[in-house]
Parts: sequence; C-alpha cells; structure tokens
Amino acid sequence: MSEGHRSEAMFDPAEILRVLHDHGVDFVVIGGMAAALHGADHITTDIDITPRAARTNLTRLSAALRDLDARIRVEGVPDGLVFDHDGESLGRARIWNLMTRSGDLDVSFVPAGTGGFGDLDRHAVTIVLRGVPTRIAALADVVRSKEAANRPKDRLALPTLRRLLAVSEAQHGSEPDDDR
Repeated sequence: MSEGHRSEAMFDPAEILRVLHDHGVDFVVIGGMAAALHGADHITTDIDITPRAARTNLTRLSAALRDLDARIRVEGVPDGLVFDHDGESLGRARIWNLMTRSGDLDVSFVPAGTGGFGDLDRHAVTIVLRGVPTRIAALADVVRSKEAANRPKDRLALPTLRRLLAVSEAQHGSEPDDDR
C-alpha cells in the first residue's frame, strides 16, 4: 500500500466514511461497527458496509476505493492484491474484503438474513461521525443478520445485542413491522 505494509495501517473508520461520503456513495454501515455505534461494547477492527447496487453508485464507490488505495485482503499477502475495478466489476461479486490506507473495509451487497441495501436502509438511522452524516443499520437488522450468519463471533455478540435491543424497545416502544 502507498502508506506502508498492512501491519502499519491505522484503523480510522471515520476517514473511510469521510471518503465514501465525499464521493457521494450511498451505503449503510452494518456488522460490528453498526453494533458498536448502537452501544455494544464490541471491539471491531474493520468497517462493513452495504452499498446501493445501482451502477452509478458503484461507480462512485469505485472512485472512493481508489482514493482509499483499496486492495483485496488476502491472508499471507501483507500488502493485499491490487485490483482494477469500476462500477460494473464491483457489482459482479457479492462480497469484497478489502484493505485500505485507513484500515479494513468489507463490502457486502446482501448480508446474511437481509434483502440488501433497500431492506437495510428502510430502518437505518443517520448519525454524524466527525461531521459526516452516516447511515447505520437498525439494531434489529444487525441482530437479524448476525442470527442468520450464525458464525462463532456472531453467536458471541448476540446476547449483548439482544439485551441492547430489548432496552431500546422498552425505552422507545417497539413499532410493529409487517414487512419482516
């Protein structure tokens, strides 16, 4: 990577979000970062997003990835693999596991248990992180996705996420959702 080996890259999710925002990328933050932003004491070392799959949005994502010096994250390849991409090629994969000058970034078009961007964006909340308005998946959607993924790390996080969801629903009242 242009700023040194992967081991030297500092995780700066706010910078990743700023670059995505500056390029006008439409996305929702999901996974561990979304859980942490909802109050989970979860520590994460990457940021996961689900972008809108429209070609124009993926073209903007491609430009943002260039600015972030994104490379494909591969075990045993400390600097990652350089890859040529555009809006069309990004849309051909369902998941991209990337490393950037600001840390790891995973792009998942249809996270487990969800219908993708439209499904997640419907209940997402907007928060401002270091001056950048950012869409965050609703806590219920984070729980739903982690339940569906059912990986060991998800099973470990779920009890805390379910407690946070129960507290939030008790405080704000649960709204029925006939779409799920």
